[in-house]
Amino acid sequence: MTPVIAVVREIWKVRPRAKVEFWTDKKYYKNVQKLAFENEMDLRVRKIAAGKLRRYTNFKFIDYLQHFDVILQNIMDFFRIIGGFIQSFCRLVGKKNRPDVIFLKGGYVCLPVGVVAYWLKIPYVIHDSDATPGLTNRVLAKHAAKVATGMPLKYYSYPEDKAVWTGIPINQEFRPASEKKQKSLKKEFGFNEDEPLLVVTGGSQGAEHINLAIKEILPDLLKSTSVLLIAGRMHYANMLDLKEYETWEDGELKSNFRMLEFSGEMFKLFGAADVVVSRAGASTMTELSSMAKAVIMVPNQKLPGYHQVKNAETYAKEDAAIVVSDEKMNKDPQVLLKEIKKLIKDKKKREELGENLKNFSKDNAAKNLADIVLDVVSATAASKD
Repeated sequence: MTPVIAVVREIWKVRPRAKVEFWTDKKYYKNVQKLAFENEMDLRVRKIAAGKLRRYTNFKFIDYLQHFDVILQNIMDFFRIIGGFIQSFCRLVGKKNRPDVIFLKGGYVCLPVGVVAYWLKIPYVIHDSDATPGLTNRVLAKHAAKVATGMPLKYYSYPEDKAVWTGIPINQEFRPASEKKQKSLKKEFGFNEDEPLLVVTGGSQGAEHINLAIKEILPDLLKSTSVLLIAGRMHYANMLDLKEYETWEDGELKSNFRMLEFSGEMFKLFGAADVVVSRAGASTMTELSSMAKAVIMVPNQKLPGYHQVKNAETYAKEDAAIVVSDEKMNKDPQVLLKEIKKLIKDKKKREELGENLKNFSKDNAAKNLADIVLDVVSATAASKD
């Protein structure tokens, strides 16, 4: 979501009157609306039906037969995909509302939109954040006007004549915070500015395994660090019992723990953090790399193609992050506690990890992508003259 917001901002710098719509599925609709509102963007946000094919790398054929819930979800999502095709066609077929270009950030939501755009001869640009191309982008790349990548082109097999390494676009607020700024941000969120702060996030929807691990080790964590947990919209309600650790008095936080459902100001939360525990999603890792943060990554091992695992391996090889196995953490949360405690105590190691992670950030990614999108619009207009 935030990469798209960053690109839109750059487009409006060049074309301030450009009309932009943000299409997303039901799951992320409220988050996108909140981001647009908090960023004071006059952005129309629309829902679109979407579904995904659940292909777990560690599943054999027999495993799917034993997990009827997965089969049922795939069947239901098949009809959601059909609905996405119908919605996309109805919205795009009319000449009056037909866009000049479509920017597809990747993921299953983009599949029906991209295919319908090809049918209707509407140019589109796709962006791939992960080190390993996803199924949707592999399908759409053939007919894309341009393919932008988050990692160097050596990790991809996209056509050389249309692939461009742009990096991953993020909002300009994601920049390293000085020690003074970091203390100020800690105070803003109610924490003691002189105590270390751990920020835990599983993304806007949350990560159940990370949440449950934090729940188990929280009493021990609070002995050595303040903790801010972003539980996520999907799992927040199941974590409300942790509110007993969060105490307020006259509008001021009196404990060293705080839990949020979601935040549209992640740059502030990351800026305040001394250590961050996160999944290994490409966009989040780019934000953290731009801020030179010490990160403990817990990659989601169930995603198709092991995308997050491969992302994490790339960072770990360069000593740019600590990686904790989701499976091991789920079995024994003490594994995560041990790594957090080590980093909290070792300021030098935190600085080394942050500097190494900073090497993965690429400046001006949002501007580069905006330029590509606008170039495609210009080229299309010129071809019609």
